[in-house]
This record gives sequence, C-alpha cells and structure tokens, in this order.
Amino acid sequence: MLYLSTPQLSTPRLMVRMANGRDASPIAHYYVENRTFLIPFEPIRPKEFFTEEFWRSQVERNLLEFDQQLSLRLFIFERDFPKVVIGIINFTQFSREPFHACVVGYSLAQDKQGKGFMQEALNAAIRYVFDILNYHRIMANYMPRNQRSGNLLKKLGFVVEGYARDYLQINGKWEDHILTSLLNPRWKEN
Repeated sequence: MLYLSTPQLSTPRLMVRMANGRDASPIAHYYVENRTFLIPFEPIRPKEFFTEEFWRSQVERNLLEFDQQLSLRLFIFERDFPKVVIGIINFTQFSREPFHACVVGYSLAQDKQGKGFMQEALNAAIRYVFDILNYHRIMANYMPRNQRSGNLLKKLGFVVEGYARDYLQINGKWEDHILTSLLNPRWKEN
C-alpha cells in the first residue's frame, strides 16, 4: 500500500487541501450558506449533512478513505481567508488495474462564481491526481443544462465521450449527463 501525506496544494489565490477537525464548522457553514444554490446540482441531502457534528465525523472518514486509496476529498480556501471554505473537489470511485481511473465532482460558493477559482483549484488538484497518485483517467459528468460546468471542463481539456440518460438522481429526479474524461499524458506503469 502507498502511504502519502495529505495534499496541501497552493495556487496564486487558493489553498486546496483535505480538511482537518477544525474545518468541520466552516464546511457546514459552506453547505448551509449555499444550500439553495446547490440544490439543483446535488442529491437530496439529509438534515444532518448541514451540521458541524456530521462534518466532524465525515472529515475522519475522508482521511481514512484517502489512506485506503478510495477517494480524495479536497476543500478550497482563498489564501486571504484561510478559514473560509469556498468550494469542494471530490475525486471518488478510485479504480486501479487495469482501469487506473477516478471520477471528479466539484462545487463552488455562489458568491465566488465567475472568478476562475474552480479552474485554478481543479488545475492544481488534477496535477496532483495525475503526477502523485498516477491515475490515467479522470472522468467528470455534467447535466446538459449546466453549461457553465461543461465550459469549465472543456477549458481544462476534458473531452466529451458520451451521453447517459437518467444517469444520476439529482434533487430527487433522474438527470441525463454528458460524460467527459481527461487522460494523463505522463502516466507511468507501476
């Protein structure tokens, strides 16, 4: 098993890292503050999802999953406000041989939209997943009505690979998704 220290990624404006116990309150605050904005793009969340208690235990689960090479769940902070969560990036469904792939999902606070933060954060996170974790493929899927996400993925180099009907249950309704992927040009055989 490969043991890695948790990533602490820096960009000119952001810190992108895994959460620790002190982040439970800022994470809960992020989801409470952006609840209405995120509803059309996420599964229905139970009430406890929006509590500090939930995130205290979830942070521990996230670290265990990372140690077991099952996922990488990152939180985005502005360098000038290092205690305020402004977004999340989740790499999940880790699969090794012969696939060497994972899926990425993300969200950004409503008041931080349109400033290039997610592109900046994803660039750093993708480099880490490709160069340090050595995955060959990252898949990202978006609803056709979420063209902002589609445009972001295109800027990052993701290529459309297909269309899936009733792919994910979002806000209690089955939603079609456009399937995309990005390949690692520097992937190395272990």
